[in-house]
Amino acid sequence: MSKHRYDRQTRLEGFGIKGQELLGNARILVVGAGGLGVPICTYLNAMGVGTLGIVDGDTIDQTNLHRQPAYGPEDVGKPKVSVLAQVLKKQNPASLIRTHREFLGPANALELLEPYDLVVDATDRIPTRYLLDDACVIRNIPWVYGALHGFEGQVSVFNYREGPTYRCLFPRIPKQGEIPDCNQLGTLGILPGIVGSLQALEAVKVVCGLGTVLSGKLLLYNALDQQTQLINFGRDLSQDARKIRDDAHYAPDLCEAGGGVTLSQYREKARKGRPPLLVDVREPHEFETNHLPEAVNIPLIELEHALESLDVPRELYFICHTGSRSSQAFRKLNGRLKTATIYWIQGGMRDIQAGQP
Repeated sequence: MSKHRYDRQTRLEGFGIKGQELLGNARILVVGAGGLGVPICTYLNAMGVGTLGIVDGDTIDQTNLHRQPAYGPEDVGKPKVSVLAQVLKKQNPASLIRTHREFLGPANALELLEPYDLVVDATDRIPTRYLLDDACVIRNIPWVYGALHGFEGQVSVFNYREGPTYRCLFPRIPKQGEIPDCNQLGTLGILPGIVGSLQALEAVKVVCGLGTVLSGKLLLYNALDQQTQLINFGRDLSQDARKIRDDAHYAPDLCEAGGGVTLSQYREKARKGRPPLLVDVREPHEFETNHLPEAVNIPLIELEHALESLDVPRELYFICHTGSRSSQAFRKLNGRLKTATIYWIQGGMRDIQAGQP
């Protein structure tokens, strides 16, 4: 341990050298290297967490830069975990950074979590949090939750010392479209920094036994009026039995929307017969950054004005970054086109960038 680097922390009454040693021995896994993951990793690494794991299969997009300040324009297209790891090693060479360039899924969740004693959620997919909750309960690991919604943020700690879990607070996975994602609502650049920092603080409190951990409490933060609210919730014993479910359970958007196909299924269709029409429903600036060569760009919000041009006797496929907006496009137009047969591509451009088949 560097005596001088952590001098201001070890001087702090109630933390001291003992707290620093606990941080130095901690093994923390951060799931996600985006808006929340960047501040979480930055502060935990700077403060001296001994082993920091980062899980993310995504690459850096130009639309990330306003809220993920570890990345610059020259990093667009590069793997997030690789770039972030380089930044963190420069920040604190003594840290052990473990990168996992993959997305958390039912097949790898238990294996990824096994070496760690605390998990911090920095994901942007609600179903993934249910998987994370199940895996943490099975592994008996506490985890720190954080979420963004417009100008608001949420923070809590689940599965801490047999306390309530995520499924105790939110028993049912929302159906696709019930809760808008950040692609629809937008994200103010500073908000992930605030919420991510609060998550990092809770992680330090859990590791070092400081203060009152947000277990059984949901912190709501409103950026517009700088107000916070605490909601208490209890443990739901009916949620105690856990197992890792199949992919469909953690991807209700694939089940609820219908019409979803994999990228390989789309490519197989494109190789046979008349080429289908591929419509990219992302915003123009996202489309310009990267897109499939055969795609045309019609943003989701403009689809209503393009019905006539899309209603032709051929197969029509929608694609976006992750599948969220393309599944919405499917639901919006399903049954309204007389001659076109429509589908949407699961995983979208994110899977393409991650090298999925």
